[in-house]
Amino acid sequence: MSASSLLPALMNRLRLKQLALIAAVGQTRNLHRAAEAIHVTQPTATKMLHDAELVFGFPLFERLSRGMQPTELGAEVVRFASRLLADFERFAADLDAKRQGGYGQLVVGAIMGAAPDLVARAVADLKATRPLLVIRLLGETSDEIMDLLAVHKLDLAVGRFSGPLQHNEFDFEPLANETLYVVARSGHPLAQAEGLTLRQLVECPWVMQPLSSPARRVLEQEFAQAHLATPANLVEASSIFATLQVLQASDAVTMLPESVVRDHLRANLLCSLPITIGKDLTGFGILTRKGEPLGAVAQEFARALRQYARGL
Repeated sequence: MSASSLLPALMNRLRLKQLALIAAVGQTRNLHRAAEAIHVTQPTATKMLHDAELVFGFPLFERLSRGMQPTELGAEVVRFASRLLADFERFAADLDAKRQGGYGQLVVGAIMGAAPDLVARAVADLKATRPLLVIRLLGETSDEIMDLLAVHKLDLAVGRFSGPLQHNEFDFEPLANETLYVVARSGHPLAQAEGLTLRQLVECPWVMQPLSSPARRVLEQEFAQAHLATPANLVEASSIFATLQVLQASDAVTMLPESVVRDHLRANLLCSLPITIGKDLTGFGILTRKGEPLGAVAQEFARALRQYARGL
């Protein structure tokens, strides 16, 4: 089927429910679970998928013993369907809120380091002028928010690139740098250590962000440059709340942005260990999808972010 004939075929014969099924199969790799997810029977789902493949003119999935694997072109369709449904879901929620007298919603992804100094203040400003606007904050690490931004779950994000090719899909506007501290509970055995080295820290229990996060990669680079292996006693956590709870309950150490631990240090709940790590971490900024202009509310939020970034 030529490109000129594919568009009319898609517009005339492809249904939103079929795209929902394609996205669900792409996520679950199982037709039965996908059928349950969109509330149809499996025979109905089988026919829907078959009809969709006739419309596209090529198979979308390989039927394998271990499940349904998207074909090369099928993977493109799955990504498109997922993005479209995410946009549709947000559009419907926004329209429904306005229909009931509300003022829509803004969905923002933010790394934990940007939240206290920039994002929280920008949210407060926006709520002061738009008190009925629903604002949703998602994510804690750059890899999480980039995934959400890619599938249109966010209007915009505050973070940094987590992959080498993401500049091809997203625009980045720098805002600020992050100062990272190595912290532990108050009274930790290494709190008063003189000449603390990375080799000593390797022997401690650690709480670290997942390997996909930029901060974790910077930390691993520092271990590598010091010819040290990753600490063996390790807990991985993307949740800042979980990280802080583990620190309070153990002798574990972690690396966190100064803005996140500032209040805990002032309250003497945590202590900053006398060592510098993470100087090579790149700054964070506003991330948006290329070729997609921000709506009026998102533009207002971005202006507030820029204003507070200038004051840092």
